[in-house]
Amino acid sequence: MTRVKALALFSGGLDSILAVKLMLSQGVDVVAVNFVSAFSSCAKDDWGVAEAVKQLGVPLKVVELGDDYLKMIREPKHGYGKNMNPCVDCRIFILKKAKKVGEKIGADFILTGEVLDERPMSQHLGALKLVEEESGLKGKILRPLSAKLLPETLIEKKGLVDREKLLGIRGRSRKPQLKLAKEFNIKSYPSPAGGCLLTCREYADKLRDLFEHKKHCSMGDAALLSVGRHFRLGKNKIIVGRNEAENNILKAKKSRNDYYFEVPDIGSPITVLQGAKTEKAVRTAAALTAFYSDAKSPEVTVNFGRESFSNSVTVSVPARAEVENLRISNC
Repeated sequence: MTRVKALALFSGGLDSILAVKLMLSQGVDVVAVNFVSAFSSCAKDDWGVAEAVKQLGVPLKVVELGDDYLKMIREPKHGYGKNMNPCVDCRIFILKKAKKVGEKIGADFILTGEVLDERPMSQHLGALKLVEEESGLKGKILRPLSAKLLPETLIEKKGLVDREKLLGIRGRSRKPQLKLAKEFNIKSYPSPAGGCLLTCREYADKLRDLFEHKKHCSMGDAALLSVGRHFRLGKNKIIVGRNEAENNILKAKKSRNDYYFEVPDIGSPITVLQGAKTEKAVRTAAALTAFYSDAKSPEVTVNFGRESFSNSVTVSVPARAEVENLRISNC
């Protein structure tokens, strides 16, 4: 007999781990799919998706979201959450992608680790129904952790899974999940902590600024928002690295027309200047570089250029209040 196959939306968090485990316990073959983007934040416990699927013993597909995802974030049909998180539109977008992946691998259904009422914007009953309808997957998504509180799906009606062995978890308490993890002998999983940069106020401020000042954005632009301190001077964007790793990223990712800055011979950030290279913009970028460098004197010489540090300018180190006035967000 052909075994039932499911495609699991998989974040690596405890809910998605448990949802997969419940399906495995019913003899369902599971393939995990993890959608990643510039907005995917890292796990805090050095515990990632790869470790989670290894623990479960299921194959993993990783799908990188592109500029069409960014376009959706810029103009979400169903609006944002507290910050720049379009949770409902995001879920619809990802499920449409998952539907195509599922068709390619011959999956009988899609499963998720969603828990009814765990997240206020996207996991109440109305949102779950809306997402199913607009993704073209009405009745074809199984949520094993809350299935007994939800309408019976086509998956259950066809007998692909046993509804009696599914659960009825609801709300934000993690106690039922922790108890289930113990029963399944699941010892390793990340602590609950967001997972999406769009929910973070500091990152949202920078993304909002990017959308306001750049008509055509790429995922590369969005990825750079996670690097360095960000400042705005009219139409100019200035990014100042915070450590050696960020300095290296800024040097590697700057566009051909950007200037980059450094104070020579001492500890210095790399600073990138985007936009028109007016004298005011150059001096401001140089001043910010001097402010965050290890220079002790009130006047600092800063080297800069497009391909190399072929030019230099001497600037006064600005007061902290001047620096904070230019900062896009407190990051």
